[in-house]
Amino acid sequence: MGGLAALAREAGHKVTGCDAGVYPPMSDQLRDLGIDLVEGFAADQMQFQPDMYVIGNVVSRARLADGSPKFPLMEAILESGAPYTSGPQWLCDHVLHHPSNPRHVMAVAGTHGKTTTTAMLTWILESAGLQPGFLVGGVPLNFGISARLGQTRLGQASSQGADGQVQRTPFVIEADEYDTAFFDKRSKFVHYRPRTAILNNLEFDHADIFDNLAAIERQFHHLVRTVPASGRLVVNADEESLQRVLNMGHWSGVSQFGVGQAATKLAQEASIPTSTDTQNSDSNTSNNANAHTHWSIQGPPENFAIVHKGKELARVRWDITGVHNQLNALAAIIAAEHVGVSVPQAAEALASFQNVRRRMEVRGTVARTGGDITVYDDFAHHPTAIRTTLDGLRRKVGPNARILAVFEPRSNTMKLGTMKSQLPWSLEEANLAICHSGGLDWDAREALAEMGARAQVGQTVDEVIAQVVAAAQAGDHVLCMSNGGFGGIHAKLLKALG
Repeated sequence: MGGLAALAREAGHKVTGCDAGVYPPMSDQLRDLGIDLVEGFAADQMQFQPDMYVIGNVVSRARLADGSPKFPLMEAILESGAPYTSGPQWLCDHVLHHPSNPRHVMAVAGTHGKTTTTAMLTWILESAGLQPGFLVGGVPLNFGISARLGQTRLGQASSQGADGQVQRTPFVIEADEYDTAFFDKRSKFVHYRPRTAILNNLEFDHADIFDNLAAIERQFHHLVRTVPASGRLVVNADEESLQRVLNMGHWSGVSQFGVGQAATKLAQEASIPTSTDTQNSDSNTSNNANAHTHWSIQGPPENFAIVHKGKELARVRWDITGVHNQLNALAAIIAAEHVGVSVPQAAEALASFQNVRRRMEVRGTVARTGGDITVYDDFAHHPTAIRTTLDGLRRKVGPNARILAVFEPRSNTMKLGTMKSQLPWSLEEANLAICHSGGLDWDAREALAEMGARAQVGQTVDEVIAQVVAAAQAGDHVLCMSNGGFGGIHAKLLKALG
């Protein structure tokens, strides 16, 4: 919602907002933009009398133990009859598909890597001179902001290219499958109506709103349904779940990608109907729906080839770690090609790509004889994301360096304990894992028991810090992972270690 507030402010609206426990970098961005932020959801905020209340999905009709509403402001809005809408709907109506300046929406969906891939794609388009708008669930270091409108043609008719297609300013958006609002239980991304959609990966997540993986696959298919015939789906061929999504039917071109020959083989062997929807009869297919093209990566993360149908088209040379980021880059390159950016041009742009804040962000180092201790901040919170993040760091620092993984199971899914059994697997590359267990209803020690002495648990942030300080050695890499503020642990660790 912070990025949406930034877009509204840029569009000329006066913006105020309320939330609870906002933390950097978003709190810093809002303050720098001059957007007033009120702590909490008290009913007295009705005094602002806005033209529209834009409601985020954190707001609900929940009641506290004493029967009072958890969100009094929402109750006051409903009682007054004041106008309100959801964030995604406001974005669709006022930015993405406003009649005066409709955009070529490029949506990046997936369980993991949405933020990073959105930032990559945006930087590629920016480097190509396209001046894209964007909304990223973080702060891309190449831009220093999480959202902007981009080039506008307000009040002007859209131009047409040589192929007769309408040329629209690209808008790149992180496409989340979480529900829209308490009054709209559809996934947020169905509001975006993209022309280019990246389906990066798909695993079970958001156990608080989805019963199983099949339910999420259905939501992804709802997104696929919104892509026009002239659009493109950029799909990870290594993900069986995404193949099932395509098997439900699709109506646009598909570019499949993955790692090396395995992905190409899977894409070639996949049976993907283009004219049959197994659940519905509205099978309207496009002429280019059979245009499956197969892309892969070859080589190590720091220097790898972009391969299309067995031919190397370009190489990416950068200092971003992890095979998962190679795949993120490949998806971004394919999507950029859909709006006219050549593969060599896109690959060259990525050489100057800087990641997003809180994605393997070095927060500081502490000098020690024998080697500095480095403290990192990362947003990883799903077991797969934790594992891939640790794998990327391991590849970077080598087999002999010590990695201390400090994490808190803070997401709604992890709080429920749905994936606690996967934690030992996700932490295999860590020499020592320290879990912040405060607020959990399940036993973190029991979940990590098979790791033996390689796992510790702390009830408070201060206890976790004490454990890190006691264990840390010269040359260690301390990786802090959370999708929240983690109690400001990074600065506290640097101070305690110093």
